[in-house]
Amino acid sequence: MSFRVDERATDYREIDRFEGGVGWIAHPEEEMQRASHALEVDGEVWVIDPVDAEGIDDLFAEFGDVAGVVVTLDRHTRDAAAIADRHSVPVYLPEFFEGVSEDVDAAVARFGDELSDTGIRALPVLNNRFWQEVALYNSADGTFVVPEAVGTADFFLAGDETLGVHPMLRLTPPRKLRQVAARRLLVGHGSGIADGASSAIENAIASSRRQAPRLYASTARDLLPI
Repeated sequence: MSFRVDERATDYREIDRFEGGVGWIAHPEEEMQRASHALEVDGEVWVIDPVDAEGIDDLFAEFGDVAGVVVTLDRHTRDAAAIADRHSVPVYLPEFFEGVSEDVDAAVARFGDELSDTGIRALPVLNNRFWQEVALYNSADGTFVVPEAVGTADFFLAGDETLGVHPMLRLTPPRKLRQVAARRLLVGHGSGIADGASSAIENAIASSRRQAPRLYASTARDLLPI
């Protein structure tokens, strides 16, 4: 299994479907399990950190017309520009992101505390020279999108965890994720948590440091030559 697949996907696996949106993993065979999402707000679709795939526009069409493509992590430009250009919409970046627009070959719009006029709150998670990340929270249905700080792909998890803090954040877990009453969690790597998201986040943060040695040991074993 490859850690990451860069060719354009000819198929994808649907994940995280609910009344207000859907997710997909463009390359189900890759270890990174890069997940993307489309959220519906007032009949319009906001595409989050997309990895492109054949037929993905038909998935968007089930929820409405695409209003914008959103990048929520500085490393998640992915295929945002290609999808934005196909739908003649901008790529939306948080105001505090620096050095990201240069990687986006499309029209760019910025947003602050709220994603355009959607009512979706933008919560900065990290903002430093190495890592810029924003989470999105829709209080109307409790959907919380966290692109990188936590995830469900195997390389995030130690022991019996179902949601784990990113390996690089294990010793300084993102406690500000506790600030919202999340029902549903969508992540950038792996399938989301359909219900009880706040409890899952609380458990992940509580076990982050304690489980760090186990995660690092497992990662080291995986890197050793056979």
